[in-house]
Amino acid sequence: MDESLDSYLEYSALEKKLASRTIKAYSNDLRHFNSWLNVNGITLSETVIADIAEYMAFLSSTGFSPVSIVRKLSSIRGFFRFMQSSGQRNDNPTELLHSPRKPVRLPHAVSVETVAALIDVWEGDSPISTRNRALLELAYGAGLRESELTGITVSRIYLEEAFVRPLGKGSRERLVPLGGAAVRWLSLYIDTARPLLVHGRSTPVLFLTYRGNPLSRMTVWNIVKRSAEIAGVKEHIHPHILRHSFATHLLRGGADLRVVQELLGHADIKTTEIYTSVDITYLRGIVDRYHPRSVDV
Repeated sequence: MDESLDSYLEYSALEKKLASRTIKAYSNDLRHFNSWLNVNGITLSETVIADIAEYMAFLSSTGFSPVSIVRKLSSIRGFFRFMQSSGQRNDNPTELLHSPRKPVRLPHAVSVETVAALIDVWEGDSPISTRNRALLELAYGAGLRESELTGITVSRIYLEEAFVRPLGKGSRERLVPLGGAAVRWLSLYIDTARPLLVHGRSTPVLFLTYRGNPLSRMTVWNIVKRSAEIAGVKEHIHPHILRHSFATHLLRGGADLRVVQELLGHADIKTTEIYTSVDITYLRGIVDRYHPRSVDV
């Protein structure tokens, strides 16, 4: 399998331009599958749909969640499609295999007041404080992913025009307008704080550590966690909640679903539609709380 797998991973990186994290996940999934095949005396060229179905059952019996099983099956599907298209197999044994039902996970969004409390703890009284404030204003103001925040460059911030041009999944670009608060704090960070953090180096990355290195995703997590601690927020808070809140608050305010899809950089609107479920939950809570006939009489 090693030669076929290496070819598939190289194809995924160079042709499909998938992220390194995705390719690593594919590699782990497929090596786990191949190990199971070897234990059961099955080769890739001999693998049939019944073998893959049995592997799915094995995963379920050993405690893998439906989400994990769906992901592993997706990796296997992609690999066999590649084998078929490259002439290594005449068929694709996964074509007629149904995926297990994947449970719907509603994204967790916090209130506008909670977001404000998280952001306002950083008053800009030091370069790091200014950086953190600009980071959170951008995360919530434009709904960026952690990877987009850590990878964003100065050249992708357009303060005069008030928009940002992040590079999302699959190297897809999008334009996201920036509100006044984000523009103000990004401008302050770029003009006053970042020059002190860059230490005379030449780096295109926007957000830097006090040593002048690009922020890691873990650092972003720690900034958000520290913000919650200072603000006294008891909810479980992580960076992606700011992206969820960005989308939910837009929809709650009346934004069109397809506009939110574009702002989030979702390739499929079905990914965005899950936020409508969050908003319906919110509306249900409002009715239950305020409508005089919401309680059984």
